Amino acid sequence: MRRGQTRRHGLDSVFVLLLFGVFACCLMLVLLTGASSYKRVADRGEEAYEQRICTQYIATKVRHNDYSGGVTVGPFSEEEPELSTLFLHQTIEGEDYWVRIYCYDGTVRELFTEADQVMEPEDGQEVMAASALYFTLEEGVLTITAADTAGQTSELSLLLRSGEEAAL
Repeated sequence: MRRGQTRRHGLDSVFVLLLFGVFACCLMLVLLTGASSYKRVADRGEEAYEQRICTQYIATKVRHNDYSGGVTVGPFSEEEPELSTLFLHQTIEGEDYWVRIYCYDGTVRELFTEADQVMEPEDGQEVMAASALYFTLEEGVLTITAADTAGQTSELSLLLRSGEEAAL
């Protein structure tokens, strides 16, 4: 009689171990599927962030300088007419200054200078990597077009609340 009970007890143990093994495999499968889904979502979120960060950075700068005559678009200088540049005007202690935002040599750059000071594009402070940056200003609407290093383009249009662009 003992022999039958031992055999039955052995089958019960094998069944429990088999059931545990199936449960463990299902759990691992769910975890792996969830991890790969999370990675895809995180990668997409990072790509979207990289595409928007440049235009959002510039939009913030524009909002801080959005007053009558505070924002204009033009070439960096007479020597660099093809370099699209955003000019943000500031007056500090009666002196006029320009913040220039542009893309040069694979980076978005920012350059703070006195209004009449002549500078070179390489003098600007590097802000972030980008392959291109273009600005247009028509009828109070500033359009920013930026391309990241992967070639993905994003565009943002801002209605200037001041209603007027500055004169260079």
